[in-house]
Amino acid sequence: MSREEFRALPLHKKIQVLYTEGTFIVAIRYYSHKVNLYLLGEEYIEVFYNHKLDKIDQIDYLNTSHTRMKFYLDQIQLPI
Repeated sequence: MSREEFRALPLHKKIQVLYTEGTFIVAIRYYSHKVNLYLLGEEYIEVFYNHKLDKIDQIDYLNTSHTRMKFYLDQIQLPI
């Protein structure tokens, strides 16, 4: 599945794909979110869960140039 195809999926389908085909890597806290990092094929995907609202706000590919990378790299080693 291409990035464009994954991004075009509705949220519930993205969740299903990650649950059935993805591998959980690590979770971090980022402001008001718990961010779960998954490996899907050869791509890393972040799932932003908002505890206060008890819902997933966003699912998207990992941006390796974002400052959030520091939080991941403090816990694991990613081949970026």
